[in-house]
Amino acid sequence: MDAGMVCNLAKKKFDSFDQAVKTGAVKVNDFTWEEKIEIIDATLSCLVTWSEGHSLAQTVFTNVYLHSPEKVEDPCIKAFSFCMLKTVELIKDRINRASIFEEEDFQPMSYGFKMAPNMTDSKAMSLMKEVEDDFNRTIKATRIKEGQERNEKTENENQIATAIYSRIKFCRMLFISLTELTREKCSGLDAAKKSLSQLSDLLDVISKSLNLLTGKSQQDSDYPVTTGFEPLLNQRLLPPTFPRYTRIKTAEETQQYFRDLINNLQHICSVTECDMIHSALEFFTEFSKTSPCVLSRSLLQLTYFSPNRRIFGTEMVSDVIRDQIRQFVAPPAIMQQNTLLNNNQQAKDFVDSLLNNASRVMCSIINILGLNRARQRDRWGHLLDDLATLQDEADKVDAYLHNTLLKSEPSRQHLAFFGTWVLYHTVKVMITYLLSGFELELYGTYEYYYIFWYLYECLYGWLVSTISRADSSVQEHEAVTEQQLKTRNNKKNKKKRVLKARQEHRERLLCQAQQNMCGGYFKALMGFKTDGKMKDPNFPFDNEEYRYNHRFAPFGSVVTPPLVQYSQFKEMVDFGRYEHKRPISDMYMTSCQCFQHAKALLERINNPTLEIINLIKVAKTNYVVIKLLAGGHKKDSQEMPEFDFSTHNIFPTIKV
Repeated sequence: MDAGMVCNLAKKKFDSFDQAVKTGAVKVNDFTWEEKIEIIDATLSCLVTWSEGHSLAQTVFTNVYLHSPEKVEDPCIKAFSFCMLKTVELIKDRINRASIFEEEDFQPMSYGFKMAPNMTDSKAMSLMKEVEDDFNRTIKATRIKEGQERNEKTENENQIATAIYSRIKFCRMLFISLTELTREKCSGLDAAKKSLSQLSDLLDVISKSLNLLTGKSQQDSDYPVTTGFEPLLNQRLLPPTFPRYTRIKTAEETQQYFRDLINNLQHICSVTECDMIHSALEFFTEFSKTSPCVLSRSLLQLTYFSPNRRIFGTEMVSDVIRDQIRQFVAPPAIMQQNTLLNNNQQAKDFVDSLLNNASRVMCSIINILGLNRARQRDRWGHLLDDLATLQDEADKVDAYLHNTLLKSEPSRQHLAFFGTWVLYHTVKVMITYLLSGFELELYGTYEYYYIFWYLYECLYGWLVSTISRADSSVQEHEAVTEQQLKTRNNKKNKKKRVLKARQEHRERLLCQAQQNMCGGYFKALMGFKTDGKMKDPNFPFDNEEYRYNHRFAPFGSVVTPPLVQYSQFKEMVDFGRYEHKRPISDMYMTSCQCFQHAKALLERINNPTLEIINLIKVAKTNYVVIKLLAGGHKKDSQEMPEFDFSTHNIFPTIKV
């Protein structure tokens, strides 16, 4: 039975606002204070449920007062209804503008509902401020003064007035925060920070007042049962087969959503500190790891990229990338001391074309980092095609600039400078693509050993060597230009070089540590396979070569690093090519050494994050477990080892 048939059978309390008022099912005035709190809390719960991927018809607009707020006579409910409509319109606009949502994240369809088009934002906020001031006066009037006898009725009135006041002000400040965050050129971030700070304090007050209400305010069903709400009100608007059942969030879940949202928005305000594209990519990556809501992700995109596609509304992406390449690998052709591009128009055109194409790829990477974690993996695979094209162009530009600079005075080489920068991002995307499979639980345990092998032997090795090559290029450039710099500028540049060296040193240590972690897993897994603790599956229509080719298929479009074919992989991991068969204890011991080395590298990182601390914990545990196996622990057991991802979602703890 489809939704259209169900709506004819269901017993609805009312079909429209006018009918509800006429039959007395809802009232438009004389609300008790408790009813006002119930309506506000239920509407906020519906707003949160909608923002997490459900439809407006089944969430926010089950509140009949939002259908005709101008007909509501009570000033509080009327102002709140207008504010909610404007907030829904604002959220929908911001998420649509960022355009990083999928169908499971957000449903933009408004079903023809009007968002109070005749009411301006400023007028709606003015109405909210008037109601807020009224309740603030009530709070002051009912506040027990020093020396005054305690009156339970007056104290209760003060608590309820405070509860309504905090909710009204919260809704108003939420709208202001969302508006200020996306002003042109990040001009509203300071105001947004102040508003978010107030929101955090108000949320604490609201949370404490949840226990003031009993009865109807507590949801015994999946929908609000307070006055003015009808879950089947918009049933006719739904398609015959709607994708999923809607359960409205509880008050506690709503409070937690807003708490997480406020924390995310406060963190977003610090993105302006990322003056380079690499630091911005790191910021987006770390932010994405927390799996923020679609609204948070959209606001981050809009804060970093303004509608004119400039970074923070002021800087062109190509200019920021040019500065980043200078800092990362110091290509002679685009360094400030070199006049090649000023004197050679063709060279300038080639470099500008490369930077413009690189801008599109970098924008795509940042856009992908705004998607939910599951969708990101699909996009990483497709992005490798664009990176391969960019890599080919970078190699050609490097070759042209090399031949041109050799003929100039003084002659300089220009070998693989732009190519190194593109290769760095290509390898990072390939690593991210493989690691995301662990996070999304896509791999079977029988696939772990070739995934970890590819990361250990191929990708992390390429990444470490690329970072080292870039560092060497920068040092070479500094040695050439050191005598040409003035003393004052030299001190200034020296500070920049120290900061860059620290960043690269930290990144290199982390890459080497993760490489050793992967090596430890691979060698331990080979020991398990040789020891009979892990057996290959026997699927009738499947084999390991097919699975291997499927997992690494997106890498086929990339020339550097080249795809390692299955036959090469089997040849490299085949221990039968050695004259003397290696004992299993040796495999376990080499695995121990990898975990121990990874732990030592991680402990050298200053100011470790929670993720690094968890990695150290995993490396320590795995070192102890594998060392026990190397010593003969459970030697005769054929029980399969367990891989526990509770400490870290990519690098598991091995349990035997």
